[in-house]
Amino acid sequence: MTLVMGAVAYDPKVVTIWAGFRAWFARQGFGFDFVLYSHYERQVDDLAAGRIDAAWNSPLAWVRARRLAGGRLEPLVMRDTDQDLTSVVVVREDSPYKDVADLKGETVGTGAADSPQATLIPRALLRERGLRPGEDVAVRRFDVSVGLHGDHVGGERDAARAMMAGDVAAACMIDASHLLFVQEGTLPPGGTRVVGRTRPYDHCVMAARPSPEADRFRDLLLSMDAADPEVRTLFDLEGLTAWRPARTTGFALLEQAVDDDGFYGPDGAVTAPDYRP
Repeated sequence: MTLVMGAVAYDPKVVTIWAGFRAWFARQGFGFDFVLYSHYERQVDDLAAGRIDAAWNSPLAWVRARRLAGGRLEPLVMRDTDQDLTSVVVVREDSPYKDVADLKGETVGTGAADSPQATLIPRALLRERGLRPGEDVAVRRFDVSVGLHGDHVGGERDAARAMMAGDVAAACMIDASHLLFVQEGTLPPGGTRVVGRTRPYDHCVMAARPSPEADRFRDLLLSMDAADPEVRTLFDLEGLTAWRPARTTGFALLEQAVDDDGFYGPDGAVTAPDYRP
């Protein structure tokens, strides 16, 4: 039997990554193939319906898949770099804001509507600090590549640019993007300041319908060794140094944010009124 996995084509490198994994699996005597999707909602629909056996899911896709499938899925693995991440609210260094609460009455820039790290989770942070999005603070969303669940960081980058231009008072992004934007020159070194940070959360997770093949798939992924030059090349492209057993404890923050924003219903239905992947 061949296990078929779904992946979202957020970047051309996705083909290189999973074609490389497929060749590696073949050398281990394991039948594996992959199907590419243009957005996560269709991938989740196919996983829940059994049209694919596994899916490399964003954190938001995992939340929906778990609800839609009614417990008929299990998490397999995640990257070591997917655990204990944080998002930040960033302001210009020359701004008067010292804390998230200081942004009352201002405009905050976020990523795309479906970005867990640059929109949904930061909006939860605003609420935690007593700022109701749309009431106490205006939110300007930068909808770039909607449907990719924030895998494309263009919305975060546009929010950062708007902050530097003075169009918004603050910008929300994952901590790694803050570092990246400084390195690439989108943000000037020393020109920004973090005024708020979310609690830690986990990111992407491989999910599958339970089967002996899924168990073998998990075990092979966990056996991959970065000391192998071929594996290391693929790991570098995929942004990890090792696969880790998946855990579900790191999604509570996103689950709550999804409920508070009405993004998905309890049954996995897409209920966000202005979300069109």
